[in-house]
Amino acid sequence: MSYIFTSESVSPGHPDKTCDQVSDLLLDHVLSYEPHARAAFECLATKNRLVIAGEARVMDKSILKHGIIEEKIRNLLKNIGHVYDGFHYRDVDLDFIFHEQSADIAMGVDETESKDEGAGDQGLMFGFACNETAELMPSAIYYAHKILENIWSDIKSSKITGLGPDAKSQVSLKYVDGIPVGAESVTVSIQHLDSISLKEVRHMVLPVIERTLPKGWMPKDDRIFVNPTGRFVIGGPVSDTGLTGRKIIVDTYGGSAPHGGGAFSGKDPTKADRSAAYMARYIAKNFVASGVCTKCTIQLSYVIGRSEPTSIYVNFHGKSTLQERVAENFLKQHLPLTPKGIRTHLGLNRPIYLKTASFGHFGRQPLEDGSFSWEKVDLVDKIKAIV
Repeated sequence: MSYIFTSESVSPGHPDKTCDQVSDLLLDHVLSYEPHARAAFECLATKNRLVIAGEARVMDKSILKHGIIEEKIRNLLKNIGHVYDGFHYRDVDLDFIFHEQSADIAMGVDETESKDEGAGDQGLMFGFACNETAELMPSAIYYAHKILENIWSDIKSSKITGLGPDAKSQVSLKYVDGIPVGAESVTVSIQHLDSISLKEVRHMVLPVIERTLPKGWMPKDDRIFVNPTGRFVIGGPVSDTGLTGRKIIVDTYGGSAPHGGGAFSGKDPTKADRSAAYMARYIAKNFVASGVCTKCTIQLSYVIGRSEPTSIYVNFHGKSTLQERVAENFLKQHLPLTPKGIRTHLGLNRPIYLKTASFGHFGRQPLEDGSFSWEKVDLVDKIKAIV
């Protein structure tokens, strides 16, 4: 059986991704002072304006002083490349609308002598892994991210010039018997200076696509679409309004797996939308890395105020040396799946989130500062022992 599957990615300068980064910048800012603070930040970006709203519960209210935050946000916007008329990091208006976390939510979530810390909301979260890439990610989203990541790196190092921060990629892969064998088409739309022609943009982008895709995967020249409208000078929030949490499929598995619907950026790790999705990826990746399956989907679900998950679901997609029921029992016995247990096991109460807001939350390398701890494969030996 053969088919074509497509995933997309967006660059750090895309309006929605700009908002995700601002939201996670503020979260990191708060957690760097108070690791156990409660916070959820949302952002809206439009022409010449950035609106930041949300709730926070912190001991030191001075953490949220606008002057400190404003300097960090403007530096981030400069770093992203928002240095053009209509949304320049120096001139963009910043509006802050903050309030305290709801007392009703706090009552259900807070740990007391008589109860464990509860989930910050109800919801269902998915994790996924497959053996298509060394990172155990689906190929289409992996290469969509990598194309933009490599273009972004070349822009930052000035290897290519004249391109702007706002970009999208889309990769359509051919599958034969469930295995990716090549690219049917690749699309890159990227902001550029008015003085740069479409031919010049294509000349800059094509070598990056070629070095990113595996050897022999390049599609035919007429199936490589670079700025298919012919012009992309007006970009970023001047072109389209951006919002936090509007790229949840880009952030996860590119449509290769189910999604519970909850966004990640701006939410502290007591929010199961974020922490349980990270734990589900950690579980799925370890099952695939152990060799018991080639593909794994995990679902966890929670109820606000309750600590234990209301359900645990394991799907090995028909090919496994381990029964799914045995796997579910293994998770209950060996992993802490309460909100507090997840945060402790993965070390999530740290300012590690800004770097997750570009190029996906999954398929990344764990770093010494604790970033991407959910990408570790340290459960493999325990899983192999139960097979």
